[in-house]
Amino acid sequence: MTTSVLPVWPHAYPISGACGLLKRENADFKVDEIPLAQPCGEGEHVWLHIEKNGANTAWIAKKLAELAGVKEMDVGYAGMKDRNAITRQWFSIYLPRVEAPDFSQLNDDEMTVLSQTRHSKKLRRGDLLGNRFTIRLRQVEGDPAAVEQNLQRIREKGVPNYFGEQRFGHGGGNIESGRDMLAGKFRVKNRNKKSIYLSAVRSLIFNDVVAERIQRGLWGKGLSGDVMDDAGQPTAPLWGRGRLASTAEALALEEQVAAQHADLCDGLEHAGLKQERRALAALPANMAWEWQESPAGRDLVLTFSLPAGYYATSLIREVMQAEEKEHSE
Repeated sequence: MTTSVLPVWPHAYPISGACGLLKRENADFKVDEIPLAQPCGEGEHVWLHIEKNGANTAWIAKKLAELAGVKEMDVGYAGMKDRNAITRQWFSIYLPRVEAPDFSQLNDDEMTVLSQTRHSKKLRRGDLLGNRFTIRLRQVEGDPAAVEQNLQRIREKGVPNYFGEQRFGHGGGNIESGRDMLAGKFRVKNRNKKSIYLSAVRSLIFNDVVAERIQRGLWGKGLSGDVMDDAGQPTAPLWGRGRLASTAEALALEEQVAAQHADLCDGLEHAGLKQERRALAALPANMAWEWQESPAGRDLVLTFSLPAGYYATSLIREVMQAEEKEHSE
């Protein structure tokens, strides 16, 4: 058993004491991508709306490239979606002046082409507004009143916008690899792997800033010198080159956390990343829930939307402890 190097970041709300089972079936975790733009119906790129069931996003992209006879780099998508889930997302394929094949011939138990059209632009990473989630937590045990109370709090004030554990790899391995890479213990030539390691290290520092604010009793409160985002929410740093945009008390807190990761901060700056900001809280939209009885026990079904780059698991952990089934790769 690999020991996790991840910190146990604090909760914003009292721990409910409840527990449930997550992702026992792919249908227990449904994700619908909210696109940044809808295809216009004409252009050099074929756009496909695809539902995948237990399939990897990159694997779907590879199948599309093979049928279209193009390189994988000519297939675009806005973001990676959970494999052990049922998800709907858009893909684009660069096919200028070529009649597109009927991609529905790829339909099987793992993927279904819901629509096929054209657009003038390639779909690129981050080209989405957010995601809609429908999540079933099975066989919930514990005090329903405590769960309900936290659900109400989450709907009103959101949850800590922690990066989820999947960002850090199994047992937090991406953090250790990133730390060793930045220390010069080994070189990473693969750009994708390098990006994964840098993101893990950067996300660790961000999560620690959020955690420090919670530990100081500042959840849901502002600090003098806070930097607000376009929605009027206070933010924390995604580390890189340049000065912190915060001032006064917020600056002092962020510098204190950064000092604990001085080697990582220095490495991120030398890697060429620039200072950015990310909201401290994730505010779910259209949040609702329903208790359902099943032969195996009581289930809780959650529905909500989150902006792009935000993690549903950060919301679930504030509701209850969720035991996720280990899936073979």
